[in-house]
Formats: sequence, structure tokens, C-alpha cells
Amino acid sequence: MELKNKKVLVIGAGKSGLAAARFLREKGAVVTLADSKPAAELETVAAGAGVTIFCGGYPPAAGYDLLVVSPGVPLTVAPVVEARQAGIEVIGELELAYRFARAPIVAITGTNGKTTTTALTGEIFRRAGRRTLVAGNIGLPLVAAVADFGPEDIIVAEVSSFQLETIRFFRPRVAVILNITPDHLDRHGSMAEYTAAKARIFSNQKQDDVTVLNFDDPLVAALAGQSPARVLFFSRRHNLKAGAFVREEKIVLGKNGAVVPVCGVGEIALPGAHNLENALAAATAAWSLGVPASVIAATLREFKGVAHRLEFVAEIDGVRYVNDSKGTNPDAAIKALEAYREPIVLIAGGRNKGSDFGAFAKKIREKVRVLVVVGESAAEIAAAARAAGVTEIRYARDFREAVYLARDAARPGDVVLLSPACASWDMFRNYEERGELFKKLVREMVTS
Repeated sequence: MELKNKKVLVIGAGKSGLAAARFLREKGAVVTLADSKPAAELETVAAGAGVTIFCGGYPPAAGYDLLVVSPGVPLTVAPVVEARQAGIEVIGELELAYRFARAPIVAITGTNGKTTTTALTGEIFRRAGRRTLVAGNIGLPLVAAVADFGPEDIIVAEVSSFQLETIRFFRPRVAVILNITPDHLDRHGSMAEYTAAKARIFSNQKQDDVTVLNFDDPLVAALAGQSPARVLFFSRRHNLKAGAFVREEKIVLGKNGAVVPVCGVGEIALPGAHNLENALAAATAAWSLGVPASVIAATLREFKGVAHRLEFVAEIDGVRYVNDSKGTNPDAAIKALEAYREPIVLIAGGRNKGSDFGAFAKKIREKVRVLVVVGESAAEIAAAARAAGVTEIRYARDFREAVYLARDAARPGDVVLLSPACASWDMFRNYEERGELFKKLVREMVTS
């Protein structure tokens, strides 16, 4: 991809937009970085020398050779529409990075579990002796480091449906889809469109590539016939001819009729049935590229997870505090609730992304002793919970009060769980900021 002296418009000055602008400038492009926020609201508008900053909106697409759109920017904004009508190429940061990638890519998507599975898969490859880049939607933009890795290395990338909307040639060596449940319907419009966006992860694969699918998820399993690659399944409920599955409480890997044991289900360091699925997916991806079962087993026994996903914070007066701020939709929060046998004091609420809280409310009735609601969707979640038969509900005026209401409601032996089932954007910039504040408030309780 020749970029020297090309005029490029980067839309969105978040992490990926800033990284893309710097990368493009290093390649000799003439870059304009645009954001809808005024300059005063941006944390930084400096993408390096030679980048023009355009704040408070977006310039027209006319005159640009290429548009690079950040994942958070809907593709209905005026310059994207104009560019497509004029035949100007529109891509995202993921596609830009791919065009300069030299290392094979394992790409992982799904509604829930992407970050944990990506980090776990990366750790398996590191233990196998491969120089590994873990990047993408997990926090480090792929374009920021892709040029440093060569053919003998490996890239493990978390990719979102928003990123997949703007790919063109992106072709991972291994594509993984963990699960598909309702999420981001405010952007995609329907489950059919959301599923189609996820399926783009394997759209450019060839016969010698691998697609890894969840056999237990009907929406995901049904995609097998659409993949041009060799399909491998993983399952915690069924025996399979190939892929990873559970037999007699052990994870096993199947290939050509032979079965190789990995480790016991109870040996996995990550808690919960959903993390067993994540472990099976990671094992399948690594196994497909030749990583020995012994290395996979050693990693599964020791990998303890990532920040903001069932992250243990502290135990105070017999009460455990767990940060699951990354539970940004009802299905993720349901999985978090299912990971514990103890009574739960749940903090939930934030900005609804078009989800229905009915199934979440039924799980609350089953698992939660006290529900604390906060944020834009507090009343909506409370109403769904009441309709499901939940009576112990507390209303918080802000996030700090939510944490303290949860503390006051908790008894020894309880788990205080932050698993909001909602996005953080009504009160925070992202789920990380929400989770960090939760941890800070809990640690303040320890010192006081």
C-alpha cells in the first residue's frame, strides 16, 4: 500500500485514530485528523508533526485519497457517505494495519470473552516460544506495533464488529468466533446485521486457513457453511471429531480421530463456565498452529485473567469485591453471575446499547440477594427485576454511592460484584475508567 504524499482523512481522535494518524504520517502521507468534539474536550489533539487537526466536526471527503475511520464512528457520518459515493476508499485502522502485517494473525471476535481469550491465546503462544503481539480491540491499536513483527512471529488480535465493518482484504490465518448474543443493536440495527458483521472475520480466508467456531452456540455453529476455510469447533457439551471439547471432566483435543488430553476442567485457573469456553477456543486456535498440548495445559493452569473481567479486588470483613466492569451487556453479566455460588450484591446500570433486560432480571432473581442500580438505565433494570420478582433493590444517585450502598448491604460470605450489563458512556469514558474507580473505592475501604 503506497501512502507517500497521499492525502488521508482520519475520522475519530481516540486511541486507534491517533495511532493511525501517526502511522500514516510516518509512511509519508499528508494527514488530517478530525473529531466531532471541540478541541477543549479532547484529551490530546497532537498526533505528531505534520498532522493537521480538525475539531468540532468533520471536513468534506472531497480531495482526499483515503479515509480511515475509527471503530466508534458510525459509517453514516457525512464524509464516509460522500467518500463511498465518490469512490474514495474507506477503511478502518484494523485494515490499515493488516496491509502492513508480515506475521500470521489469529483474530478473535465474539460478543463476550474476546479480551480474556485474546490474552490467554497470546500467553499460550508466548509459552510456546513464539514472539507474540497481542493487540487490537484489547487496548493497543494493531497499527501501533504491527511493523515490528515478522513471518516467524505471531499476532493475536481482538477484533470487534465495528472494526470488521471496515475491512476489505483482512485475512487472519486463524479466525475465532466465540459467541453471538444481542449487543450493539443500537448501531447494527438487527441481530442479522450484527451476525453478518461478525462473520466478516473469515470472509477473506482461503482453504488453508482455519475458522474456529463455538459448536454450542447455534448462531455461531450455523456460520460453518459460510467459511471458505477449514472449520474446527470447540464445545463444552458435545464430543467432537476435531477441535477442543470436554470428556470426563477433562479438556481434550481431537484430530483425525485421535484424542489428546490437555488438563482437567477443575485445573483451569479462570472461574466460570464461560471461561471454560474461552479456554477451549484458545486451545483450538493454538493447537491448529502446532502448539503442543503440554504448553496449552501449563498456560490454562496458571493464566488468571485480565483486568476488569471477574477481577478480584479485595476481601473486607468476609465480603469479596469483584470488578467485572467489562460486562457491558446482559449476556456478559449473566455469565458473571453464573460464576459464583455465594450470595451476590450486584451493581448494575449504565447506558443501554439496545438490549433487553428480561433474561438478566431472571438471573438476578436466581443469584442476587441485593441489587444496586445506577446510571441512565437504572429505572429500566429495576423495572425488569421487579417484574421478575426481585424485591431487594437500592437506587444510587452516582457511582460512588452505588459502591457504598453495596458495601452496606453486604454480609460476610457475600460477593459484591460490579457487572453492569451496560456501557459506561453515561458516566465514564470507557469501562476501564469505571472499573478503576470501583477498585479505588474498594481499596479506600480497606485503608479506612
